[in-house]
Amino acid sequence: MAKHNELGKEGEELAVKWFADQGYEILHNNWRHSHYEVDIIASKKNILYFIEVKARSNNAFGYPEESVGKKKIQNLMNAAEEFLIQYPEWKRIQFDILSISLRKDGVNEYFFIEDVAL
Repeated sequence: MAKHNELGKEGEELAVKWFADQGYEILHNNWRHSHYEVDIIASKKNILYFIEVKARSNNAFGYPEESVGKKKIQNLMNAAEEFLIQYPEWKRIQFDILSISLRKDGVNEYFFIEDVAL
């Protein structure tokens, strides 16, 4: 597996734990439909969260969240639309980004951006 894929997998595993520790119920991890993917789908207090996770081991190319562009958010929204067709019981949804900077000293930095929109 390529190093960036390993980093992404590690970031998603850390994110699942982080959200669970924050009281979220993880419903799906790497949910896919067609060519769309949602890293984490979770719920908390009757709200459904579609979450994009970005992790980097250094900031040489910017912070992890800076790599989430307009197209990625649009793909997240398109995936959410399909998810809601399959699971129409959800009335309140939100789109979020969790940025994780993986540090060599093991003290990772988490930056949570809530309720993103285009």
